[in-house]
Amino acid sequence: MSKQQNTMPGLRLRGEVWYIQKRCKYAEGGWLRESTGKTSRSEAEDYLIRRLAGLQQDAKRTDEGVYLFEEAALRYLEDIAHKSSAKAAAFHIDQLLPYIGDLPLEKIHDGTLRAFIQHETDRGISPKSVNNILIIVSAILNRAARVWRHENGNPWLRHAPPRLTRLSVKGKQAKPYPLSWVEQDRLFNTLPAHLAESALYTVNTGCREQEVCQLRWDWEAHIAELDTSVFVLPETLTKTGVERIVVLNSVAKRVVDAQRGKHPERVFTYRGRPVSHLHSNGWRSAWRRAELPAHEGVLKGVHNLRHTFGRRLRAACVPLETRKSLLGHSNGDITTHYSAAEIGELLTAAEKVVDRGIAQTPTLSLIHKNGLKTACSQNVVKGRKASAP
Repeated sequence: MSKQQNTMPGLRLRGEVWYIQKRCKYAEGGWLRESTGKTSRSEAEDYLIRRLAGLQQDAKRTDEGVYLFEEAALRYLEDIAHKSSAKAAAFHIDQLLPYIGDLPLEKIHDGTLRAFIQHETDRGISPKSVNNILIIVSAILNRAARVWRHENGNPWLRHAPPRLTRLSVKGKQAKPYPLSWVEQDRLFNTLPAHLAESALYTVNTGCREQEVCQLRWDWEAHIAELDTSVFVLPETLTKTGVERIVVLNSVAKRVVDAQRGKHPERVFTYRGRPVSHLHSNGWRSAWRRAELPAHEGVLKGVHNLRHTFGRRLRAACVPLETRKSLLGHSNGDITTHYSAAEIGELLTAAEKVVDRGIAQTPTLSLIHKNGLKTACSQNVVKGRKASAP
């Protein structure tokens, strides 16, 4: 009898494992029901004691408005669930949680992140990739300080956090590799058909990978005055967080028209399903077969097509402001409320990259000898001669 009186109530043996079934005002619904995972009664009781203490501590912490990083991270993912970056953010947060998930927000700083940064560095993750994860941490802390509120009106984090120290990327970033026309032809001819179509659109619009993969037909807007159409990308998709207009030069328009009727929602598909990414095994294999640079320090991905588009615009002497608009860079005074005339100017500029004679990068020797402006002028003239019948 005394042995039974000394045992803790609330435990039930099911098979060989002890389960908890106990009233607890701190548990959801007033009951704590879960497995201890223990076959020993004494170990199950120890588990139950720790579990009850944890629930009590969590309740006290919640009443005081103290939040853990894991709670804030989940709230952040809910806030950005509609964005294209949500999946990548969730992956990075999973990497962070073992290191800082159970820490109060006030305890998140350079010191508590040091172990995570060291682990990522030791396994060969690039400084830029680590910095991208730190940017997510900063975004979570800033929302906790400026946006989210406890039911008592206080912010989740009392003071805005100091800027987290980023790793130096000087000399460690891979350099972009804009393609020449010969290299482009060689690469596109080795790509699978669906990737070649997407790549041709990308190199003629300068869009980022997910701006291509998630392109939807209901984002297309017809411009009657120009007898053409543009795509208006929502702020949830663009990197800058603002709407972006994508104009279609003759090549991009031809690619888009070829996709019509294949899918009711998405522009680019493969076997009836939307394309989820371009930098795939097919891309990597084609890059190798095209004998493009494969050594370290050089970008080998789809983003090179965006660099190619930008380089050709510059080679065609398209003004900087126009290049920024076409590439979707954040420019402060640029909005998507363009007039037909302004869209026409963008379309004229985008059309210049179609001409293989004009859109050649000026040589360094020509720039050094005559200056960039003169080099551009001579390059355009040279291009016109090259494209003449």
